[in-house]
Amino acid sequence: MIGTVVGAIFVGLIVGALARLILPGKQNIGVVMTILLGAIGSFVGSWATYKLAYPAENGGFRLTAFLVGIIVAMVLISIYVGVTGRRGRAAR
Repeated sequence: MIGTVVGAIFVGLIVGALARLILPGKQNIGVVMTILLGAIGSFVGSWATYKLAYPAENGGFRLTAFLVGIIVAMVLISIYVGVTGRRGRAAR
């Protein structure tokens, strides 16, 4: 159980960080929110990929599910930044 939670946090960190790197501009959100949105994106992306594209018959790591997770995390981060209005702005 603890290993699953640590694994989800680790994958969420990677997916969230990659999503933020790909998104243009600066997103002023914290590390915890990046991990949370990355973990949600990874979960939703994996679920959607396995339900719509192909089942995980042998288990293991599938690159398509990982990439879809990054895309979902990018959408979630964009929505979060849009809703909270926390955009990076240059000092004037």
